[in-house]
Amino acid sequence: MYANLEELLADEQVQVVDIAVPVAQQPPIFRAAVAAGKHILAQKPFTENPETARELAGLAAQAGVVAAVNQQLRFDEGIAAAHRMVELGWLGTLTSLTISVNVFTDWKQWEWTQAMERLEIMVHSIHYHDTVRWFLGEPSSVYVDGGRVPGQYPIGETRTISSYRFPGGASALVVANHMSPGADDTAEFRIEGTAGAIRGTLGLMYDYPSGRPDTLEVTSTVAGTDGWVPYPVTQRWFPHAFIGTMGSVLEGIATGAMPRTVVSDNVKTVELVAALYRSMESNEVVRL
Repeated sequence: MYANLEELLADEQVQVVDIAVPVAQQPPIFRAAVAAGKHILAQKPFTENPETARELAGLAAQAGVVAAVNQQLRFDEGIAAAHRMVELGWLGTLTSLTISVNVFTDWKQWEWTQAMERLEIMVHSIHYHDTVRWFLGEPSSVYVDGGRVPGQYPIGETRTISSYRFPGGASALVVANHMSPGADDTAEFRIEGTAGAIRGTLGLMYDYPSGRPDTLEVTSTVAGTDGWVPYPVTQRWFPHAFIGTMGSVLEGIATGAMPRTVVSDNVKTVELVAALYRSMESNEVVRL
């Protein structure tokens, strides 16, 4: 145990700092860790604005520090397997990606969320939006509608619908409703391309926080699946995807490999989140 951050950073045996605090408190800790030569895994989002994101990524690069962001959905087994199928060309050219989540989230579990004016995308759907980038790259435009439920606990948005357009015509849709009253939680994703499709569920959201394994199915003319074929997912978002993010940092330290969620790439996710909020607050399409 350490009495304070300074004491922790002064310990030469500490090589990696896991920054797991609310977003507003992260930048000064990140700067101090870089100055001390510590490698970093930062909770998502690692900052609220693109300018600070670019600054922190630059500091890490200049110091030769391995720094990544805890965007664990890229390490969730179902999502990671789907991404590998896309890399192998099983779906041909991607045309669309949809993520739809309807759950009831007890926000009182995290008292610090109460006062966040920007909530749902900032602390939850950022996972989905980062995943959209991982599959489809950078969008040409986004449009977002966000809302609240009368009498809800937090002051920020708890329901969002985000639509994307990409160069070449591909599209994406992320629907996240955290105030579903039906006790019939759903969390589904679907990825389509010119040669096939993938469909699945995010098991964590069906029994949060215990969760269950994802489901995943694929149909592909390239792979010759002859209809929908299940993929045997055995791991869970919690804890296995968390192991993946830290493991990626440790691999980067040991071998020089680029972490899957390296902070320099996550700058683009922070920029995307900022654009999503600009759209929500202006009720306009935002072009990137």
